Amino acid sequence: MRCRGLAVGLLALGACAGLVIAGAALDIGGVWEMTMQTSQGEQTVEATFTQDKEAIKMTMSGPQGMEMKGEGTLKGSDIEWTVTISSSMGEFALVFKGKVEGETMSGEFQAGDFGSHPWSAKKKK
Repeated sequence: MRCRGLAVGLLALGACAGLVIAGAALDIGGVWEMTMQTSQGEQTVEATFTQDKEAIKMTMSGPQGMEMKGEGTLKGSDIEWTVTISSSMGEFALVFKGKVEGETMSGEFQAGDFGSHPWSAKKKK
């Protein structure tokens, strides 16, 4: 009887430890190689992410070398951020949504009225 109680206690402790590890926040801070499929073809850029709990900020180089900045959230493995671009046609937003899986992430971005496109990224070492 005493062994059974000990075994049950160890299983419960192991389950709690597993929940703590599973609930650990992802750390996406650093430089990522990001590839976007666009109507003008595939574009690969370096994107730098900083993170403060669930809040994220990112910067990446855009067309003609302009720096693009965005802000968003990382909740669990769900990531989302928005970049606002000013152009001769006015301002429009790129809204990125996806999932983080270890050192990779992927999803789709909505490019204003130009539709949605896939993107993926891999953390640089």
